[in-house]
Amino acid sequence: MATASAPDTPHSQTLSRGIRVLEILAESDEPMTIAAVSAALGVHRSIAYRILRTLESHGLVVRDAAGSMQLGPRMAALARSVSRDLQAAALPALTALANDLTMTAFLAVLDRHEVVTLVSVEPTHAHAAVAQRPGTRHPLASGAPGIAIQSVLTESQWQALGDEHPRAEAADARRQGYATSHDEVIPGLASVAVPLVLPGQPPAAIAVVYVAGGREVAPIGARLADAVAAVRAELA
Repeated sequence: MATASAPDTPHSQTLSRGIRVLEILAESDEPMTIAAVSAALGVHRSIAYRILRTLESHGLVVRDAAGSMQLGPRMAALARSVSRDLQAAALPALTALANDLTMTAFLAVLDRHEVVTLVSVEPTHAHAAVAQRPGTRHPLASGAPGIAIQSVLTESQWQALGDEHPRAEAADARRQGYATSHDEVIPGLASVAVPLVLPGQPPAAIAVVYVAGGREVAPIGARLADAVAAVRAELA
């Protein structure tokens, strides 16, 4: 009788490490040296070097003049293919939202135990805007988008998340139609989010992020609800 393969074979370990390198580079605000990638990955420098060279050969990673590594343009091409219809439908609504509220607007989706920004738009005429890069991740338990997504998860979806538990604020978000947070993901910033549930798509939220203070959240939540309705209508 055939036996199951070991869960951590050399091939699967190499693939796992390569994916983790991409995540490490995506989370960094600046290019990283091979030594820094090696330390973050917890492997010898020679192993990190081989992984980076492989990723570089596929255009997923590029090297700057100083030899430091960052994500390459091939990653952007791959990212555009993720939930392509959802991104295309959300972009006009996010653009209008960002310019109407002079806040950075973004679409975030649930990815296992994290919330990932899929696409974001900064306001055109604002003197300064909060950056929210596509690929940015934060735990499901933190921030308005996570709370908004929690508010619409089904029992089976919660079971798939294992030890995750809904925050008390998720019940408030379910009742009022939007979630809020401040000083959670980034100190000094506030966020408002409205859940977006679509057939065949992961649970998602449309949100804005801005410098905390002086803004009433109810009108922002209402405007976000309009954006969610526009995305649903576009995909209907």
